[in-house]
Amino acid sequence: MENRMNWWREAKFGMFIHWGIYSVLERGEWVMFIERIPKKDYEKFGKKLKPKENFTDEWASLAKEIGMKYMVLTAKHGDGFSLFDSKVSDYTAPKYIGRDIVKEFVESCRKYGLKVGVYYSLLDWSREEYFKGPQKCPEGWKTFLNYIHTQIEELMTNYGEINILWYDGKMPYTPEEWEAEKLNKMVRELQPNIIINDRSGLPEDYDTPEQEIKPSERDWETCMTLNDHWGYYKYDNNWKTPKNVIINLVKCASMGGNFLLNVGPKSDGTIPTESIRILKKVGEWMKENGESIYGTEKCFFPGMLEYELCHGIEKEKISWYNYFQGFPTMKKNKLYLHVFYWYKEFAISNLEINIKRAYFLRDGKKVDFEREKDRILFKNLPEKPPDPIDTVIVCEFENTIRKIYPLHKI
Repeated sequence: MENRMNWWREAKFGMFIHWGIYSVLERGEWVMFIERIPKKDYEKFGKKLKPKENFTDEWASLAKEIGMKYMVLTAKHGDGFSLFDSKVSDYTAPKYIGRDIVKEFVESCRKYGLKVGVYYSLLDWSREEYFKGPQKCPEGWKTFLNYIHTQIEELMTNYGEINILWYDGKMPYTPEEWEAEKLNKMVRELQPNIIINDRSGLPEDYDTPEQEIKPSERDWETCMTLNDHWGYYKYDNNWKTPKNVIINLVKCASMGGNFLLNVGPKSDGTIPTESIRILKKVGEWMKENGESIYGTEKCFFPGMLEYELCHGIEKEKISWYNYFQGFPTMKKNKLYLHVFYWYKEFAISNLEINIKRAYFLRDGKKVDFEREKDRILFKNLPEKPPDPIDTVIVCEFENTIRKIYPLHKI
């Protein structure tokens, strides 16, 4: 398992893509279910999917430019529409628009040096057997399971190496009812190096908190939207700022997790202009500061309240916390201080560190500091932050860094 997970732990940052028939309706990825649109009416919109040529190249090129290392595409979402060719379904992109989108996506990922992930929704609103379930319709459920297992086998067989299988939608059924153990055994036989998430109901390789940063003792990855929807929603303008995105990325890296950031392209495959604007700002920051993200380890420096809480320390015992201006990341002999909220003088404390020097990551300029016992004071800093989004100060140290226990109490 360690060898399989190494690239993923190093990567830290990926792009999630939600695209399908729902992109035509422009009201989010759950529109079929929420509005109770019958399949016979919903599937008519499949013919209106008119993706431009090489649109998956544009996705992958943007992900590469931003500094993402892998991509995950919704090969089949809850509406049941498959973006790949399938011998057990005619409700597929090749049948409706004459193109195998998964094939194009995989080729684009490889072209731009990105690892390949496919999302597959177990739930399927287009199938009566899903709603009836194994208790009410045991024979129909067997047929449905065969369909699910066959489609996943096709995804694992027809596109070369797949790096990530990203399940979703196991509710409301159990792993046993999905025959998840049998399914994942088949997946691993076909793709020995694949990484599988936890949403088949079995723990597998990593946890996937959604829309929140919730660290786990296992490997974990937060998936999050740029606005309030996964699929394209024309009038959803509740966009995160580039700073919001970078703060979330840094938090995930600091706590030992990955960040999978979603975009919802339009029906022609183009990514919304505002998404591109935000992402390119993130990419500009990553070009100068990616060293402080890639390959970092869970940081054992007591940087923020949430990190301590996730390790079970009672709130009243850490109420002294220093309102630190950001989150730290760490690797080898370096501690990276991500300063989100600038001040011309501040300190970090409660650690033992043989610090040799400090400097700004973006340009290498020296940062003045003083050390007293377990406290390091950064001084003579500029009035304005060198980077208005997140200024990274690098502390190089000689040996290891560790917390001092017990934590101070008020």
